Amino acid sequence: KFLTISETESFPVLMTKRYSKFGKLTFTAHASGQHYLCFQSNSTRFSVFAREKLVRPLHLDVQMGEHTIGHSTEKTKDNMVLLENSLRHLFEQMMYIIRQQEYQREKEEVFRQIGEDTNSKVLWWAVVQTSILLSVGFWQMKRLKDFFIAKKLV
Repeated sequence: KFLTISETESFPVLMTKRYSKFGKLTFTAHASGQHYLCFQSNSTRFSVFAREKLVRPLHLDVQMGEHTIGHSTEKTKDNMVLLENSLRHLFEQMMYIIRQQEYQREKEEVFRQIGEDTNSKVLWWAVVQTSILLSVGFWQMKRLKDFFIAKKLV
């Protein structure tokens, strides 16, 4: 009771398995095309010398192609409806997140513009203060020089 599976007769064996009297096999082919199944019996009775024929029933249920829909199509339809509702909910959540991200980007742009305007105003205020300070300093030096000249100290 051996089973050997290969893609073609010359290709290497994909699977070899030993089974008891009853067994179930599920095999997923990773490539399309022909696949060979070789069944071997390990019976100790040699069929030529046996009085009765050596008969081994073999039942194969082969399903090929994509996943098949089972007998309970109503349950499958219900599951599909649930899945569709879940996907719709996820899509709505995703759209909500996208809207929130766009809102945050807009707010960030406004905040950045306010920050840049404030920095620009602070820079100009510093330039104005520095120019006023220098002007007052030069004015005081001129007044002090004029005072010393008037008092004839220089």
